[in-house]
Amino acid sequence: MADMGTTLGTLTLPNPVMTASGCAANGQELHRFFPVSDLGAFVTKTVMAAPRSGRSTPRMAETASGMLNSIGLQGPGIDAFVEKDLAWLASVGARVLASIAGNTAEEFGDVAERLASSPSFDAVVGVEVNISCPNVANRGLVFACDPVSSDRVVRIVRDRLPPGTPIFAKLTPDVTDIVAIAGAALGAGADGLTMINTLLGMVIDTDLLRPQLAGVTGGLSGPAVRPVAVRALWQVTAAMREGRMRVAPLIGVGGVRTGRDALELVAAGASAVQVGTATFNDPSRPRRVVDELEAEVVRHGFTRFADVVGIAHERTARP
Repeated sequence: MADMGTTLGTLTLPNPVMTASGCAANGQELHRFFPVSDLGAFVTKTVMAAPRSGRSTPRMAETASGMLNSIGLQGPGIDAFVEKDLAWLASVGARVLASIAGNTAEEFGDVAERLASSPSFDAVVGVEVNISCPNVANRGLVFACDPVSSDRVVRIVRDRLPPGTPIFAKLTPDVTDIVAIAGAALGAGADGLTMINTLLGMVIDTDLLRPQLAGVTGGLSGPAVRPVAVRALWQVTAAMREGRMRVAPLIGVGGVRTGRDALELVAAGASAVQVGTATFNDPSRPRRVVDELEAEVVRHGFTRFADVVGIAHERTARP
């Protein structure tokens, strides 16, 4: 047995495993397979101000090592979310990491303010700010591709949430320098970072010789992206250890299916991990990763999960 508790800034969780946003709806479907309160936190599907129907079908496509999605942030809007989904999550004792987004920086703030006014806000242990979505006020530029846009969104959300509410900015890997984006988000007041969101990809239907997704491109997730997530976590953790940005907790996400997969992200610097695409063919997978990760910690001779976070940096051979 190992102590699997983890600390993310001011947030303390009983274990480091979460769902990944968008892969388990808002909890009720997954709850049929195991109590969602068993997880360190349940990450909601990204919610925006108004209801959204999402993109046209087909909007999912399998690849040899994962899948592409082009859902388009379909959802009920923040009012329905807090009245139904958040209230239900609170009723089953889930620790909620609420994922929010907006078409503009100001809309992020509006969503955050409405979330904070909910009677069920006590169930929210933190807010994941999905800046990996397009800014329609800036010709569709993804917020997280620009340090200035990232800074603005995080500052607005910080101002609209109660003091002390943990904020985690979710970053895209589709940038030249993820360290610069990470530094901007932390400098604006984010308490930590979630890395990484999906990579932009595309599949051609070789029978019809046309894009398989109606939206043409989509977000690639699954085992194929895990090395990218490990690299991003490694680079940002290294920058923190070298004093190039302030030290902050990281949540690793990308291709986690087993405890050993999760351990790779943890050794690179993640204090918590999210399980996403794997739930589509094994809904019990997030709960199983909790036990498998603990077994990995014990296998390596540790009694505390916290002692494994970022350990690969200490074991890197240097000339």
